[in-house]
Amino acid sequence: MRLYGGSTQLLLCLTLTTIILTESTQPPFACDSSNPATKSYPFCKLTSPISTRVKDLVSRLTLDEKISQLVNTAPAIPRLGIPAYEWWSEALHGVSNTGFGIFFNSTIKSATSFPQVILTAASFDARLWYQIGQAIGLEARAVYNQGQANGMTFWAPNINVFRDPRWGRGQETPGEDPLVSGKYAISYVRGVQGDTFEGGGIKDGHLQASACCKHFTAYDLDNWNNVSRFGYDAKVTKQDLADTYQPSFQSCIQEAKASGIMCAYNRVNGLPNCADQNLLSNIARKQWGFQGYIASDCDAVSIIYEVQKYAKTPEDAVSEVLKAGMDVNCGFYLNNHTKSAIQKKKLLESDIDRALTNLFTMRMRLGLFNGDPASLPYGSIGPDQVCSKQHQDLALEAARTGIVLLKNSANLLPLKKTISSLAVIGPNANSARTLVGNYAGPPCKSIDPLKALQRYVNNTQFHKGCNFVNCTSASIGEAVEVAKKADYVVLIMGLDQGEERENFDRVDLVLPGQQQSLITAVAKAAKKPVVLVMICGGPVDVSFAKSDPKIGGMLWGGYPGESGGVAIAEIIFGDHNPVLPSCSSLRLPLQSWGLRESRIFDPSASSEQQWPIAGCPISFLFTLHVCVEWRIAIHASQPSHLAIWETGLALAYKAYDLTFAGGKLPMTWYPKEFTKIPMTDMRMRPQPSSGYPGRTYRFYTGPTVFRFGYGLSYSNYTYNFTSVTQTKLFLTQISSTNATFQNSDSVHYTPVMDTDTEPCEKAKFLAKVEIQNHGEMDGKHAVLLFVKQNIDQNEHGIENGKPLMQLVGFESVKTIAGKRVEVEFVVSPCEHFRTANEDGLMVIEEGSYYLAVGDQQYQVSVLHEDKSLNDLKSNDCGLRFSFGVLLFGFQIYVLLYILV
Repeated sequence: MRLYGGSTQLLLCLTLTTIILTESTQPPFACDSSNPATKSYPFCKLTSPISTRVKDLVSRLTLDEKISQLVNTAPAIPRLGIPAYEWWSEALHGVSNTGFGIFFNSTIKSATSFPQVILTAASFDARLWYQIGQAIGLEARAVYNQGQANGMTFWAPNINVFRDPRWGRGQETPGEDPLVSGKYAISYVRGVQGDTFEGGGIKDGHLQASACCKHFTAYDLDNWNNVSRFGYDAKVTKQDLADTYQPSFQSCIQEAKASGIMCAYNRVNGLPNCADQNLLSNIARKQWGFQGYIASDCDAVSIIYEVQKYAKTPEDAVSEVLKAGMDVNCGFYLNNHTKSAIQKKKLLESDIDRALTNLFTMRMRLGLFNGDPASLPYGSIGPDQVCSKQHQDLALEAARTGIVLLKNSANLLPLKKTISSLAVIGPNANSARTLVGNYAGPPCKSIDPLKALQRYVNNTQFHKGCNFVNCTSASIGEAVEVAKKADYVVLIMGLDQGEERENFDRVDLVLPGQQQSLITAVAKAAKKPVVLVMICGGPVDVSFAKSDPKIGGMLWGGYPGESGGVAIAEIIFGDHNPVLPSCSSLRLPLQSWGLRESRIFDPSASSEQQWPIAGCPISFLFTLHVCVEWRIAIHASQPSHLAIWETGLALAYKAYDLTFAGGKLPMTWYPKEFTKIPMTDMRMRPQPSSGYPGRTYRFYTGPTVFRFGYGLSYSNYTYNFTSVTQTKLFLTQISSTNATFQNSDSVHYTPVMDTDTEPCEKAKFLAKVEIQNHGEMDGKHAVLLFVKQNIDQNEHGIENGKPLMQLVGFESVKTIAGKRVEVEFVVSPCEHFRTANEDGLMVIEEGSYYLAVGDQQYQVSVLHEDKSLNDLKSNDCGLRFSFGVLLFGFQIYVLLYILV
């Protein structure tokens, strides 16, 4: 986000908003039933459809009032009892005050800061993503109910594909895979807006909060080698648009039912996104059925004239975006130039009315025109929902399940808690601010990795090694001396927002400054192999650490949020996990029932580590008096595990389990040589003839440091396909018209643009995969199912544009040590087997497809047509012909008999 126009105006509006929010605890709303001057307006009649109410409201506005509502900071209209509204609020990974719609004060001081999205995505747990969205939506509504919000429209999630590893905003995204980005959008948006996990649960269209998918479209460059997002023209093929850049937005609109989308700064093939009528009105609204509002990124309208020179005048810029289908401008350009655009006949008032209809419809769907919100469905959500223990536990769980184990030589990790001394070294070790990444509001609480590690080892020595993450100067000698004295060493290095952020892309993929020299020197001097923790959003070439035997363990922690320091320490030491209980048979006398107890007490932990039982209904609590006191909970969520014998013995949950990193990388980690490729090259497909290797795991043909989906575990897993219900498909059966075609290589294909047709539904089949945990530890495990096509790997075959492989589905499953668990995937050939041809048409080609999980593969054949069916038809025709001949002969015989 950026605002350079009208800065004085903006500061004044922000100041006034701050004053209002500081002095009042009453949330702003319209249609106050106690106000006789406004309650009789038809737009306040709650029994009327929203469309009728909005039409009445817009008809009452003067032209100046209408224009004033087209910007993010929309002023009040006192004569109609309409309060001011701020469209710009942020909630990328927690409710934030980086926009102008949220204000924290002494009542609600902060909000839960979840891990940055790139790490959350590494869990490959769609239900976890939904729960995070739910928590953010609840906290957002609680802040509004307390009178600390002037808007309920949140400009998140960011679902652009993480195409290039240098992109400063890659940390905000779910990674490089379009399917993952789409599934993340579905889960997050449904959670925030108050929908069910499965969708379709929003009653009467009323929203808990509004989510906005951004940045539409093909936006993934901010500021690289003096190429700015404001002037950048992304040259994108129809093929790449169809199967890489657009699918996540289609999922966001069609499945998540997002109530907002944001058009991006950049141009695509010469046309500014916010002025692209085909993109906004035809594709988003007509083809995909979008029914929400469309916002511009901040100043994205002004740059159409001032930077891109696409429009000849400011009035032309305003006219272009409103006619294209944009509704609200983040900035003041529409406020300043719309009236003159109408006066110069470049714009009609009806174009403004169209935009206002979408904007006021959204505010009504949020319940902001329904009178006092205290009496409305979301009105009872109070400040106790913000920073609740349940949400803080969820933030910790998200960090735990996202952190990726990259290396574990000789099973160095987890460290034993009995070690006598520990050295912690690195500029990210004692920085709680770095953990939360960008677009973060003030967290509920935050413990940096150093403090979390000190809880495990009293004799912990710390040295930053570098004063700052850029590490332009380093005290390598001093850090080495600290390392020499310790039994074990943990290095916490990486990047921060000074190295990667909005409006700042990297120019290389190596650690900044002298970090690599510091790591190598410390590892060489240490008594035992060291543990390296990488705090960063984008990938870094750590090939040196991967091959160094003195670096025994390596973790990628992303930006793990307010609980990230605790999660890192827990994983390093394999500590107990009170959130993920495993079932254990405990024979305990039921003597003393502590029904008021709400905590599980770990006698080995400090008081700060005594965790409440969150998110689980408790049916019984009892106390067992032994040498120390243990309080153990029996969970009513699984009453089948509860049994009471005559002797007074019960089966209870053991509330402790060992924690280990279960995440998998949601993006490819490239070698440093990848930076020879210009970041401005938007092509996804490789071109061997020119040496271009392609991008992302779906097309990249070069070497990697770590591949997409890579992640180790403290347990070993094996996979096995136990059942695949379909092994042969026919193009003629998949096609809704039974039509097939041939491409230039004489390969048959059928177009599949819509995946919800009856033939596509019938073509779906199940693939069941068995996972066995061969380790000694329980834990979550992400299972990724891919599909590979039998591609000719020569130059011609690769340039044909087919993905090397692509993700079909993923599940995060709870595994028990030594046990097997089965996962069921629904495979939709129309969705998972299709690729884009050069014309941007989604097609399925005949050939061999291989479902792949781990090292296991299962072949599914797609054939042109069912020849046996054709044979049957031929035989049927033959039989009918023979019968006809016999019948004709019989008729001749009868005729002759009569004549004779």
